[in-house]
Amino acid sequence: MMNAVGIDVSKGRSVVAVARPGEVVASPFIVSHTQSGIHGLIDQLCSLEGNTRIIMEHTGRYYEPMAQCFSDAGFFVSAVNPKLIKDYSHNSLRKVKTDKADAKKIACYTLDNRLDLFQYTGMDTLRKQLKTMKFLHEAKDGCQE
Repeated sequence: MMNAVGIDVSKGRSVVAVARPGEVVASPFIVSHTQSGIHGLIDQLCSLEGNTRIIMEHTGRYYEPMAQCFSDAGFFVSAVNPKLIKDYSHNSLRKVKTDKADAKKIACYTLDNRLDLFQYTGMDTLRKQLKTMKFLHEAKDGCQE
């Protein structure tokens, strides 16, 4: 059983929706970007049975602290390009554009694309990997001279 958590991230708060195939686990609700808000959401997600995948759009930098907290808590987290979510259609004739509708759409996107999602890598980890690659490249170039 997989729980798909769609998060529409904004400055200071996010809207969260949780779904399973054919089932709404949690209708969209607001979480403030405070320590108690994020840890309360982590506790709520930990209480769900099954595998939980958290997906959010990588808009600006607002998503990064939340993504890191969820990753540190052991969840699969993925930050996807907002264009992918915008272009994703789940058979809706109306084009409703609200934070709640977006959170539900992200959760549905998660269910439909769960095998194609990439694990979030924190910026510090990514920066270290890039520095290591640069060092190895420079060392390799130095050996050839």
